[in-house]
Amino acid sequence: MKNNVYEMVTNRIIDMLEQGIIPWTKPWTGTRSGAFNRITKKSYSLLNQMMLKHDGEYATFKQWTDLGGKVRKGEKSEIIVFWKIQNIVELNEDGEEERKQIPLLRYYNVFHVSQVDGVEPLPEEEIETELEPIEEVDKILMDYITREGIKLVNEKSDDAYYSPSRDLIHLPLMEQFKNVEEYYSTFAHESVHSTMKESRCNRIEENKRVSFGSTDYSKEELVAEIGAANILNMLNIETSNSFKNNTAYIQSWLAVLKNDVKFIVSASSKAEKATKFILNICDVEGTE
Repeated sequence: MKNNVYEMVTNRIIDMLEQGIIPWTKPWTGTRSGAFNRITKKSYSLLNQMMLKHDGEYATFKQWTDLGGKVRKGEKSEIIVFWKIQNIVELNEDGEEERKQIPLLRYYNVFHVSQVDGVEPLPEEEIETELEPIEEVDKILMDYITREGIKLVNEKSDDAYYSPSRDLIHLPLMEQFKNVEEYYSTFAHESVHSTMKESRCNRIEENKRVSFGSTDYSKEELVAEIGAANILNMLNIETSNSFKNNTAYIQSWLAVLKNDVKFIVSASSKAEKATKFILNICDVEGTE
């Protein structure tokens, strides 16, 4: 039986984890944020960034051909996924017609520019900023909690958490971390958790009665992990992740993903929404 799109995505992420690669910590930086479409020049979605093997330009076979390129014989394609809205008509309990829009996950096969002859890569573009990466992430996160009225508590402690009832982010002192990058990694992680609030990205209901170790708990943790990594990657901040690069950590996510083929799609979608909310970026419909 042919795998559905969710299975194709999940199998790709599982394959990376089994190789010891944690997809959501893959580095991508620059104006186009890693992998992007050669024709539209738009960056691919966060999930596609995690799945694709390279940064830089991708396009479909037809798109490369239309540009005068030729995909070399024997080159293997990769997939990118996107949501396609299908309009349906159903009868309600009163026998009246109701129109609904159902999002369906679909995919394209794409090739990287390195697999194509006859087309030169576009010149690289760099992000121009007056701030250093650490200054930039501090400004972004502080702007976010100020904008949203979130209380930030820094004190000597072993606990880092977000409290929905108090709308409060609690962090240990910066000097308690091995380096400043890990402090901001934790700050970003808890900031993503804070977007669960109804007035933000509205994940509060699904997290109200979440128990430690449950699937729902794991999903919210992965939302925060992916979202935080994305924020740091976008700002060219590297963290060692040494405490995460261990067999137990990878095996725990493998177990969750193998049990639910829709898990990674849902978590990455929520993480991207949270990232855009924190960065105050308007969502663009149709992003692949």
